[in-house]
Parts: sequence; C-alpha cells; structure tokens
Amino acid sequence: MDDIDRRFQELTAQIDEEERRKRSRAVEREWAHLPRFRRRRRRRIIAASAAAATAVLVAAAGVLVTYRPELLDSVGTVLAERLPVFGESPVPAPEEAAAPGAEPMVPSPFDGSPAADYADGTEGLVMPPARAVGGLGKKDVARLLDRTRALLEASNLDHRTLLEGDPVPFARLLPARNRAWFLQNVDGKKKRRGEHVDTRYWLTSFAPGSASLATDVIKVHGTAKLSSFREDGVSGALVKVDYLFVYAVHRPGLPYTTRRVIARRMGEVGMYRESGEPVIWIRDWRSGGVTGVRCDVDDAFVHPSYEDSPEDEEATRATGAPVDPYDLADRSDGDCWLASRT
Repeated sequence: MDDIDRRFQELTAQIDEEERRKRSRAVEREWAHLPRFRRRRRRRIIAASAAAATAVLVAAAGVLVTYRPELLDSVGTVLAERLPVFGESPVPAPEEAAAPGAEPMVPSPFDGSPAADYADGTEGLVMPPARAVGGLGKKDVARLLDRTRALLEASNLDHRTLLEGDPVPFARLLPARNRAWFLQNVDGKKKRRGEHVDTRYWLTSFAPGSASLATDVIKVHGTAKLSSFREDGVSGALVKVDYLFVYAVHRPGLPYTTRRVIARRMGEVGMYRESGEPVIWIRDWRSGGVTGVRCDVDDAFVHPSYEDSPEDEEATRATGAPVDPYDLADRSDGDCWLASRT
C-alpha cells in the first residue's frame, strides 16, 4: 500500500469517527428533550399522611393531593395531586443511548404507572354483552350499551370536549329531557336561590390554555355492569360504569413539563318503556375525581398542577391516608386528599 492509499484510509476513518460522534450527540440531545418521570420516594407519601408533617412537605417538595368540591345533583367531584420534584439528569447514561444509525428509543409518558398496561382510547370502553333484561329485548339493550359507550367517549375522549371545552359532543347524545337541563347549567349559567349547579363536572375539560396533549393516546381502564332495575312501578335495564382515563399533558408549547392526569368517570344510564317505546335516561353522571390537578381552583375545569406551578394553598391543608387514584375499589369521599401516585 503506497502513502496515498494509506493517507486516504486514515482520512476516511477520521470522517467515520466524526460522523459517529455527531450522531451520538444528536441522540443525546433528543433524549434530553423527552419527558422524564421521577420515581416518588414512598416514605414521603407515608409521612404526608400525618397532618403535622403535611405543611412541611408541601413547602419542601410538594404533596400529592385529592380534591372533591361539594356539588349538587350528582354533578361530581374533583381530586388533585401535585408531584414532588427530585433531581434526575435528563441525559441518559452512555449505555442507554441509541447506537449510531439506530432510531432512538422514545419513552412513553405512561411508563412506570399502571396506565402503561391500560387499553388505548375507545378500545378500553368494553361493554358487557347485550341480553334481554328488565323487560327489554336484546336489541333494545344493545342500543342502551352503545349509547352509554358513546357518552363515555364524548365526555372524556373527544378532543373538542377536552381541549376546547365544547359541551355539544356530549349534549347531542343526551335524551331530550336531560339535554336541556344539562345545557342550561353548563358553567353555572343558571343559578338558583341558595344553590349552584354546574354540569361542566359531567365532562373532563382542561381549563383554556392550561394543557396540550403530549400524545394522542389516552389510556382507559374500568368496568361496565348490566342489570335490571325496578323503581316506582317502572322496570328496565341499567348500565353502571366506573372508568379511569389517564392523560399525558403539558403546558402548551413546553413538552418538558409533561405529567399525567387521571380522571375517574362514574355513571348510571337506564332504559325503560314509556307508552310502549324504549326511553333512555341518565340516572347519574359524575366525576369520581381527577388526580394531577390543583385543589385551589373550583370552576369545574381541570387545572393541571405542574412542577413549576405556584403553591397550592388548599394542598397544604390536605390530610389523611393517601389514596391510590388507580384503585377503582376506593370509594373515599371528602375534599382535598393526599394521593399515593400518578
């Protein structure tokens, strides 16, 4: 091999090495901008359940809280949680970086939570098989189940409902006798003496300008049960639903602020015959709580609590044992609670 060939190979090797370095740096920059979720030290959650320690923990690292405002006519409740901040480098260890030329591995915002194993979107809204029940035929019951599933989708998955606060996708699915009342009371438009009703709580709507979805995927998990009912001489079919909807959201334009918000939707939708015709009506439709939002704002919209959010004064007064927002068996009632995780 002459000097010219040797020099050419040396230059080629230098170029290849420089290209590998550039790719490696590009991979590191990509990882640095992806959302990272910190592991929560459980001892802080346990300690937070003691009333005497709550104020200290709020000031030092934030607490996880659950909020449930007092509402009328089954309008529902709201839970809230705020994540503590722990130091963690956003740059992965060298062995975590993608190999040169390979696609970088993108973490899911649901990793590290039960939501990672939940179904995506409407795939998680599984209704029981239709059957004749309560004096109604299988075909009528199938219609009831389809309407219930559509109501869950409209109130918790429709982007117009979630991000624009539009009540129409949900309202158009309501029976006429429910629809007028619902629209009259959205955002507390119609006030009565001595009471305040806001059917905005029937929906999961993020406060305007407060959140963007970090991913189009919304995780869904829950139950739907079909049974018969009889009240005041009227019989029919009843569907009871209890579902969790887990969202990954961030401040608009700031993806590094990504966090999870967990909304629980509970309801009962019935069908009976009136003058021989099947009638659908909403017996109950309410929030079972929202985790990952502020306690100190009560306007029926969802206000995410980010790591850089101002201190939540309501959270400082949260006491009691932490609740698990992923536990559908938890039927706790109250105002602003501690929560064990998001």
